[in-house]
Amino acid sequence: MNWVYPRIIAHRCGGALAPENTLAGLRKAAEHSYRGVEFDVMLSGDGTPVLIHDETLERTTDGRGRVDETSDAELARLDAGGWHGAQFAGEPVPSFGDAAELCQALGLWANVEIKPSRGHEAETGRKVALEARELWSGLPPPLLSSFSLEALAAAREAAPELPRGLLVVEPPADWLKRLRRLDCLSLHCSRRHFGRRLLDEARRAEVPLLVYTVNDPDDAMQLLRSGVAAVFTDRIDLLPDWPA
Repeated sequence: MNWVYPRIIAHRCGGALAPENTLAGLRKAAEHSYRGVEFDVMLSGDGTPVLIHDETLERTTDGRGRVDETSDAELARLDAGGWHGAQFAGEPVPSFGDAAELCQALGLWANVEIKPSRGHEAETGRKVALEARELWSGLPPPLLSSFSLEALAAAREAAPELPRGLLVVEPPADWLKRLRRLDCLSLHCSRRHFGRRLLDEARRAEVPLLVYTVNDPDDAMQLLRSGVAAVFTDRIDLLPDWPA
C-alpha cells in the first residue's frame, strides 16, 4: 500500500473545533499538532477557487444565494465564522491560494476535495488542479479528491502528475475499474459502508483505503490497525495524530 501521508486527517480544516473550510480551522488543526487537513474547493461567480462546502451560502456564512453566482468582492464581505461562535466572527471565505499559503506556513499536508457546483464539474476540476500545481510548485503536492468523475478526469488532464482520490459514499461494484480509469491513488468511502470485504479488495489491489468521518477514538484506532490507510475526523480534540 503506497500511502506516505498523514493517517488521521482533520475534516474540513479544523473539524468540530472551528468553522469549517476557514483559515481559523487550519490554525486549529495545527494547534492540535495535526499534520494533515481536508477541505472543499468550489468556484465563485468569478471562477475563483474558494473554500466552501455547500453550493449555497446560507449554512456557513451570513450571505444568501449560490456560490457560483456570487462575485469575489461579495464573498470577501461575508462572515464565514460567526455561526460557529463569537470568537470566529468576521472569519472570511478563504481563497484556495490563501489556504495553500497557510498550509505551507503551518506544515500541513492537504487533501483538497474538488467540490463543483452543478454544471461546473470539468471547469472546477481543471482550475483546481492547475492552481494546485502552481501553489505547491516545488513542494510535496496535495491529494485531489472528488465525488465527481468528470471533475477528476479534468484534473487528470490538466495536471496528471498530481495524486488523486476517488471519493464515494458506498463503493460501487466497479469501484476499482473507475479508480484505474482515472489513475487515482486512493479510494475514500463513508464509515457506514466500510467493511472487511472492501478492505480486503483494496489490499489485494494495493489501493489505499480512506474512511470518513470517524469521530470515536477507539473506532479510529481499530480501523487504522486493521489496515485502513487514513481516517478523516471532526474530533481533533479526541484523536491524536497517528504516526505515518
